[in-house]
Amino acid sequence: MLAGVGGQGTILAANLLANALVTHGYDVKTSEVHGMAQRGGTVISMVRFGVAVASPLVPFGEAEALVATELLETLRNLEFLARQGRVIASGTRVDPLPVLQGAQEYPLDAAERIVNLVPDSVIVNATDIAAQAGDARAANTVLLGILSVTLPVTEEEWLATLEKLVKAKAADANKNAFEAGRGIALMEE
Repeated sequence: MLAGVGGQGTILAANLLANALVTHGYDVKTSEVHGMAQRGGTVISMVRFGVAVASPLVPFGEAEALVATELLETLRNLEFLARQGRVIASGTRVDPLPVLQGAQEYPLDAAERIVNLVPDSVIVNATDIAAQAGDARAANTVLLGILSVTLPVTEEEWLATLEKLVKAKAADANKNAFEAGRGIALMEE
């Protein structure tokens, strides 16, 4: 399960994930929900893989991982996570319209809530890590790098997928961001 806000690369991350899994030989199905994505609305992508996959939809409580580029979207989508599921999230905050209008408040303790609900959560400042890698917009790829060490896809398959799907001018920054994410995950093991 991937979640974020329009413009954060959630759909690209889902495409990268799906293509890497296909390259490794899995049957893959994807589904996306765009909630005014181009205007900063919610974006959810589901990626299911296995020997044979019948449905692209991830039922509530069955996602092995929730990868999210924004904290509030992480909280909103925790219901999809399986009991032993893992959260990989960016500490980024993007205020939704009700917060901007003053009708609601953004939970200042969002990261703490996530960690309390899912103690093994990995929450990083993916935007800063991506900026150091060459492009702050590659935060989604940092998170995929963290996820990558838990999936049966080789590093070479991931890098080939990045090379194939990311525009040439952004390829190096995305590869660096991916490697930075992998490095974070490997340090935590």
